[in-house]
Amino acid sequence: MTAMAAIRVAELGKRFGSNRALDSVTLRVEEGEFFGLLGPNGAGKTTLISILAGLLRADHGVAEILGHDVVADYRAARRALGVVPQELVYDPFFTVRETLRIQSGYYGLRHNQEWLDEVMHHLDLAPHADKNTQNLSGGMKRRLLVAQALVHKPPVIVLDEPTAGVDVALRRSLWAFIARLNREGHTILLTTHYLEEAEALCGRIAMLKGGRIVALDATRNLLRLTNDHCVALGLDPDSPPAAWRARLQRDDDGLWRTNFSDYGELEALLADLRSAGVRVREMHLREPDLEDVFTDIMQRA
Repeated sequence: MTAMAAIRVAELGKRFGSNRALDSVTLRVEEGEFFGLLGPNGAGKTTLISILAGLLRADHGVAEILGHDVVADYRAARRALGVVPQELVYDPFFTVRETLRIQSGYYGLRHNQEWLDEVMHHLDLAPHADKNTQNLSGGMKRRLLVAQALVHKPPVIVLDEPTAGVDVALRRSLWAFIARLNREGHTILLTTHYLEEAEALCGRIAMLKGGRIVALDATRNLLRLTNDHCVALGLDPDSPPAAWRARLQRDDDGLWRTNFSDYGELEALLADLRSAGVRVREMHLREPDLEDVFTDIMQRA
């Protein structure tokens, strides 16, 4: 018997007029996964999340949270899901503490102040607990959205661009808390434009383009799809040999940059530089990362 998925969508489709936002998307996220959903603007990520959250209804197909259909069994589906939206949505008339208590009430929860205190502590909201939400910084408002999504301890958490506009310190502490929740068994679905975050955090990744899944695999397998390495060189004199001028390009730092698929090409370049009497005064090597893979897949899709 197949184990229950944390999130399951099958042949999910959604149109807005002539625009096909989702084109028969099929996807399965297992319990306990840290799963990435990537794609350019307009790829369909937020539409998919809105259907899972019950904010939109699909034209066709199935969407389930822990086996609960988001339409037929919407109460159980909503209770199992916590969503951190991309937009900063907050009620300016309440404090942080009051906002979280009100959010708890939507789920019929009372006397859960101990959990709310823990959430506020880990999100660095405790010093701001009695501040009116309209007086919070943008980063703190985003943390409050995360806290609101967690008041009912949902087993499945969806994060839609959670670190947009958040400074480095806030981003690091936020990810430390989210990673801890994942270790404790929560399933995390993340959308982000910070691909280094997805590469570091997500065990599997799906890539959307034009409402269709164009790549779906373990992160480590996706990283093997490109073997392009990059080298940036500072030269003295600052002029490469004629045979390499077509391949070497200036970068923003004034270095000569090129890609190569195996280190034999780099060895040949260095040999030609020595033969031409050109000294390498600076060299930087970069291994392929998820951004390289993402760019390549989007261009081919």
